[in-house]
Amino acid sequence: MDRITAAEVFVSIVERGSMIAAAEALGMSRAMVTRYLAQMEQWAGARLLHRTTRKLSLTDAGERTLQRCRQMLQVAQDIDLAQEESSDELRGLLRITCSQSLGQTALVGAVSQYLKRHPQVAVDLQMNNRAVNLVEERIDLALRITNELDPNLIARPLSTCASVVCAAPAYLVAHGTPRQPQDLALHNCLTYSYFGKSLWHFEHQGVKSAVAVSGNLSANESVVLMAGTLQGAGISLQPYYSAAPLLAKGELVELMPDYQPQSMGIYGIYTSRRQMPATLRTMLDFLVEWFSHDAQWLATLRR
Repeated sequence: MDRITAAEVFVSIVERGSMIAAAEALGMSRAMVTRYLAQMEQWAGARLLHRTTRKLSLTDAGERTLQRCRQMLQVAQDIDLAQEESSDELRGLLRITCSQSLGQTALVGAVSQYLKRHPQVAVDLQMNNRAVNLVEERIDLALRITNELDPNLIARPLSTCASVVCAAPAYLVAHGTPRQPQDLALHNCLTYSYFGKSLWHFEHQGVKSAVAVSGNLSANESVVLMAGTLQGAGISLQPYYSAAPLLAKGELVELMPDYQPQSMGIYGIYTSRRQMPATLRTMLDFLVEWFSHDAQWLATLRR
């Protein structure tokens, strides 16, 4: 981990009196502050703080470390940290993770356009739908589609993701077509992440509702559920960006079009707002721009 950042975290904890206050001041998640403090104590080879329910106080080793950290930060201030920012050409490696469906449909196209602007930057895309530890796995940016964002995360809104309930024509011939959300209880619904019951949320004429659905196939990646849906295994709730081409070709049928499934937010998640590399900052800015202007993406939001 970065020793300069660790020193800044430690000094901020001491000056502000708590890890929560330090996290807010530094624009970091609380988990990140805890990790930096643990790493600083590992480097020092001693406990640096006495922790009680009411306050934090320095140990003897903490007093010595605090003085050294302040000296280190003073030296760091004398170094031109803006060299990368002022460079005419951005350079470096960005490691980005997202779900397979979002990666294939949107992110590859966006990243390709970004790299045309900044050819000296390299991007490593990792398709992974589980929540990853950005620090331990050395990920710079994670894209997530969710309406339940952890408040401890540092996240930037990028766009929204519309959803659609759909099925293959063969499934509907064999099992009938649901006309309203309550009818889904009579159907085999392919659910996301967990076996058993799942809640699908809808809005109809300004009224919101949630329906419990269940089925015999569950997966943690919508691409898998899409494949099952195409095979006639059941009904699934899909990102509209994935389903749109198949709906247009008649391989899937949109169900209950008068009932709008709940849209979700797309967020860029990263570890800290402080000393953000220019490559990460410009990538986030570019993704906001791309999601706002790319015609193919915007077509998936016009329902």
